[in-house]
Amino acid sequence: MNFNLDGVFLVSKQLNLDVRETIESLRKEVEHHRFQYYVLDKPEISDADFDVLFHKLEKLEKEHPEYFSADSPTQKVGAAPSTEFRQIKHRVPLLSLANAMSEEDLDKWEERLGRGLELDEEQLKQLKYVCELKIDGLSIALTYKNGKFVEGATRGNGEVGEDVTHNLKTISVLPKELKAQVKTYSGGLLKVPDMLEVRGEVYMPISSFTELNQALTDEGDATFANPRNAASGSLRQKDPRKTAKRKLAIFLYSAFITDAEMSDPPNHFSELELLKLLGFPTEKHSRVAVGINEVKEFCREIDTKRHGLDYQTDGVVVKLDQRSLWNALGATSHSPRWAIAFKYPPEEAETLLEDIQFDVGRTGAVTPVAILSPVKLAGTTVKRASLHNADQIARLDVRVGDTVLVRKAGEIIPEVLSVKLDKRKADSIPFVYPTTCPVCHHSLERSGDEVAFRCPNTYGCPTQTKRRIEHFASRDAMDIEGVGEKLVDLLVDQNLIKDVADLYRLDAEKLKQLKWKDKKSGEAGKEKQGTKWIENVLTALEDSKTRPFPNLIHALGIRHIGSSGAEVLADHFMSIDALAHATQDDILAIDGMGPAIAQSVVEFFQSDLTKKLVSDLRELGVQMQVSESEINARAAIEKTFTGKVFVLTGTLETLDRAQAEKMIKDRGGKASSSVSKKTDFVVAGASAGSKLAKAQELGITVLDEAQFKELMGV
Repeated sequence: MNFNLDGVFLVSKQLNLDVRETIESLRKEVEHHRFQYYVLDKPEISDADFDVLFHKLEKLEKEHPEYFSADSPTQKVGAAPSTEFRQIKHRVPLLSLANAMSEEDLDKWEERLGRGLELDEEQLKQLKYVCELKIDGLSIALTYKNGKFVEGATRGNGEVGEDVTHNLKTISVLPKELKAQVKTYSGGLLKVPDMLEVRGEVYMPISSFTELNQALTDEGDATFANPRNAASGSLRQKDPRKTAKRKLAIFLYSAFITDAEMSDPPNHFSELELLKLLGFPTEKHSRVAVGINEVKEFCREIDTKRHGLDYQTDGVVVKLDQRSLWNALGATSHSPRWAIAFKYPPEEAETLLEDIQFDVGRTGAVTPVAILSPVKLAGTTVKRASLHNADQIARLDVRVGDTVLVRKAGEIIPEVLSVKLDKRKADSIPFVYPTTCPVCHHSLERSGDEVAFRCPNTYGCPTQTKRRIEHFASRDAMDIEGVGEKLVDLLVDQNLIKDVADLYRLDAEKLKQLKWKDKKSGEAGKEKQGTKWIENVLTALEDSKTRPFPNLIHALGIRHIGSSGAEVLADHFMSIDALAHATQDDILAIDGMGPAIAQSVVEFFQSDLTKKLVSDLRELGVQMQVSESEINARAAIEKTFTGKVFVLTGTLETLDRAQAEKMIKDRGGKASSSVSKKTDFVVAGASAGSKLAKAQELGITVLDEAQFKELMGV
């Protein structure tokens, strides 16, 4: 084929246009997924799939520098902070880490270190690294002044993050005040610094994640894909009480000191030591490695251990130990050159989908589950995997008998990723989603705003009864120790109890009759030997009768009412009778209570079965109101603000919104969510916005936090 010069130019121009369009298309796609991940906490693809897209874009941009753009997602860190939170500027940029997807990538990183530090081969072999588990959570920066925690922010865009101080204070392992345990350590002088900024990762333990998703499933709500998304969503709650219920944890890994007497540690491993001595939680597997080969050995070792941990890790962070080398190497706009994240490949496996079964939750939500031929995945044998809901089954077109690709979502929950259509049998039959409950065969229902089908046979469906009783006895509800899923199933199956009130009718004679299942056959066998367990269960039942009133409301299992909502209702209505007679308008008048909650509460207490249950529990001695001691404590507070309307806006430094609202209500006042001519006081914290402006426009008295506390007498 012959080409003239014009032809060559046109072909070259077309190739360049194709490359440019590909780069622009990839930038839009990557930016979309960054927004879904960092801002909405709703990723549409896995981390591994995102990494493939990101590295493809990076490669094309390196090969075609003529198309460089400062606005490319490869030049950015995180995402813009949400406008729902006050913004905090980081003292030191909080960058992302470059990834190593293989041991070969670690070798290439070592080569770059050698060039950057001008080291020969022998010197390179003697470099010391610190290897740390890469915790898959939410990066955070915390500031301590004179040893006291004053503020905390998310990564945001690396320069500016979101103020989540009050939510961070709900993390029990995070010290609110620092104490130096010794005078010196391997890094030098140890004291509580005048100013300290620490960096770390907020995460959700796997146990907490499993518990949270089960609660969401029971309510028919969408579950979180993995612990990282759950942690991020929990830390960004507007109500810190909701964050507190999510049981978050944190590991800290770096420190920046501003102090006349104390300097930053000379190396990273002594930096971790410093954090421990000041009382911060750190991840226990960190280790110093000499040379890149020891780094590789550590990565292989952790790969065999990581699946047994109660926190999610998908790799190892490797940093040069000597901090003076960090300054010598510097950073790109995206990541430091002195650190890298080695990431393990996602674990996937093919297996046969033998059946699709359905679990029924306490609220009637019916969840499809894939029954699989056993397959090894992420260190465990997987036999069941989530199919989420009917929409997911339809999207995948998954069928019984299909060969499917299974992956552990975030290494935690096995899920069916896709169907191997090339292995589908010719006589395969499309799966038809059931229209009746798999337990009681009642017709299923699905409202327009729900993802789950639901069995409406609330009191006639045996599985709903079991799960409702189990919920009633759970730790966040009536906290009846020893009454769990196994015992509840046996009690219901053997007709010893039919509802939660029957728990309080149990006695030693009934519990002695219980036939425990044989571990091998699964059939009902002999009575359980010994009577100590009976004494323990009966004592726990008796103790539970005096649980705080919010626990009872939560235990009743009213749809849309979790433990936080139960506290709000208990604080407002004070007794079960007042709550039972509340109208939708009464509930809607409470700040934070919406139409769905109001309708659910009213419908629950209108049921004849609920009325009987409440009556039975009362007769059996269960406390059904705010305790007398708490009422007396409230009564002792002078009602100095009866009829006064307060509006809270902005972020308070020492009080969360719930505490401030309780102070107002205890003193007879009302906490409103909007400013009007009827408003008497506006309490303005940091970053107060339009509500403060409207208050000033209307001439309403504005209080800062100190003035508010003085007015409250605290």
